[in-house]
Amino acid sequence: MIRDISRALGQIGDPRFRKVLLLGLGITIGLLLAFYVVTAWLVAWIVPDTVTLPWIGQVGWINDIASGASVLGAMVLSSFLMVPVASAFTGMFLDQVADAVEDRHYPHLPDVRPTPFTETLADTFSFLGVMILANIAAFALYIFLAPFAPLIFWGLNGFLLGREYFQLVAMRRLGAKGAKELRRKHFASIWILGALMAIPLTVPLVNLLVPIIGAAAFTHFYHRLARS
Repeated sequence: MIRDISRALGQIGDPRFRKVLLLGLGITIGLLLAFYVVTAWLVAWIVPDTVTLPWIGQVGWINDIASGASVLGAMVLSSFLMVPVASAFTGMFLDQVADAVEDRHYPHLPDVRPTPFTETLADTFSFLGVMILANIAAFALYIFLAPFAPLIFWGLNGFLLGREYFQLVAMRRLGAKGAKELRRKHFASIWILGALMAIPLTVPLVNLLVPIIGAAAFTHFYHRLARS
């Protein structure tokens, strides 16, 4: 597994890897900016321009404060959502990462059928929802078992990342049913490699590379299983 990760890191300068990273970040930043604008507009629409307060009279700056506070709140929220959202949207293009790995390391393989965009989009939002909900549900464990919080985080997200990335890579060659059967057979190994991918999620900026490195590492991992 360490060799799989090492080979993935060795290809990090590949133009197709950079393209996937920039596409995922571009879509994420665009959506977050739209989120700020819509939030400020909704608050400005709901909160009146002036409010009459007892003993004070009309106050005309409530609207501006509410709009500013809403944007500040949205920015704080987005700092927590940036990584999972960027990871999810980067995931829309991970087929290109697997293609780049196979072109360089496994050129003898036949071409695969591209995954339909609608199927990729549905899988992206499904994975994002599961990842966010699972981490919200685990928040209580982080509080009550604080010393073990990093292990819980790595274990939970390792399971989710391993399941998602292995399925994405394997179904390109085996189809959804074949990939699912192989995933069940190698459940523990997939979880361990996923946990190794989850550790960098706690490192700012590096965590944005996790989907790309993960997809590349799981491509090597899958082909090791296929050879054996």
